[in-house]
Amino acid sequence: MGLKMKNRIFYKQLFEIVFPIAVLNFMSALVSASDALMLGWLNQDSLSAVSLASQIQFVQNLFLAAITIGLTILAAQYWGKNDTESVEEVLAIALRCSILVSFVFMLAALIFPRQLMLIFTADEKLVSLGTEYLRTVGVSYLLTGISQTYLCVMKNSGRVTRSTVYGSTALISNLILNAVLIFGIGGFSGFGIKGAAIATVLARIIELFFVLMENRKKDVVRVRWEKLLHPSVDLKKDFRKYTLPVLLNEIAWGCGFTMFSVIMGHLGSDAVAANSIANIVKNLIVCVALGIGSGSSIIVGNELGRGDKDKAREYGDRLCHIAILIGVISGLIILVCSPLIVRFSGTLSIQAKEYLQSMLFICAYYMIGKSVNCTTISGIFCAGGDTKFGFFCDLITLWAVVVPIGALAAFVWKLPILVVYFLLNLDEIIKLPAVYIHYKKYHWVKNLTER
Repeated sequence: MGLKMKNRIFYKQLFEIVFPIAVLNFMSALVSASDALMLGWLNQDSLSAVSLASQIQFVQNLFLAAITIGLTILAAQYWGKNDTESVEEVLAIALRCSILVSFVFMLAALIFPRQLMLIFTADEKLVSLGTEYLRTVGVSYLLTGISQTYLCVMKNSGRVTRSTVYGSTALISNLILNAVLIFGIGGFSGFGIKGAAIATVLARIIELFFVLMENRKKDVVRVRWEKLLHPSVDLKKDFRKYTLPVLLNEIAWGCGFTMFSVIMGHLGSDAVAANSIANIVKNLIVCVALGIGSGSSIIVGNELGRGDKDKAREYGDRLCHIAILIGVISGLIILVCSPLIVRFSGTLSIQAKEYLQSMLFICAYYMIGKSVNCTTISGIFCAGGDTKFGFFCDLITLWAVVVPIGALAAFVWKLPILVVYFLLNLDEIIKLPAVYIHYKKYHWVKNLTER
């Protein structure tokens, strides 16, 4: 097969996997943005409260991310090996875990919403508004755990486009429901911050409906009750072996990232509001990079499962080069769009807008490191079961360097807010040398289906 044909096959496969995933990531970020922007037009306190309350689901998503990455690691390789039965076994194991985790988060949000809000802020107005939001949105946590796990296995079993259609339909519904339930339309009274929570719950119900209908089909990878009740012992061991380091990695990274919000949350409402908008922009722009990372795990994992280690290594090199390019382009987009973002940032105060302008500049170069690390740590390394590196990398970078320095800068040295924000956003850049060295060792080139 000629070089041009090989390149064509690679880029066709990359586009077919990455584009739908990037679209779904973008739609998800867009819904989060719509929550913030609509609530921002309502008032700044609502924006800040939902931003802080959403950290609860952010922590839940860390667990779900570990579960779905563990699912992808094994499912991608077994799908590449054409072993459908093992893919269904892994799905059942992942679903059991996600239901348990999501149920715990749902109960916490419904029973202890005020206590959860007090973790992030002492501002009584923000605590009150966030409590109202959590009491309603908590129900969606369990629905999310079920649907996201199934949508993940769809991506790994040749149904990426269909998975994207289902997820995007639910997210578009959420977008429309946000407008209706936050503000009200045609004489219908809006519910404000509670309306945003109700919209999220209804959208997740829609998403779960699609998942249940998909699972009724007989010619696809689906949930089988006998496997759910009696999962494979060997695959449970494999799932635990590769998922536990990912979970520790997600917790180390996520709790560190949550500490960023805790630190910023104690620097005033202006800092919280500006940080909220900056995070939304990052989440919107980073969608392609996240798509490359998810696609890398599937593409490289498929080749490793087939036993073609040389092709897996070749694809890994290409994906790293693409990740650098995507990171640079993403940063430039933020820089070009920053004046418009600041101008249309709702009811933010003048001080908050000044913070936001500088935060967006910092976000621009952050994108390069984020893109490369998503593709390598979360994609290529995980494709071959190399999940421990990410944990140790984040543990050292965040908890030995960034979080302590950020906390000292904010609360002991009393440095300006933008200096604190700069220090808190150094983690992705600091990782790059270690990631490059580890990549070149090629420990990730492993076929996990061989026994």
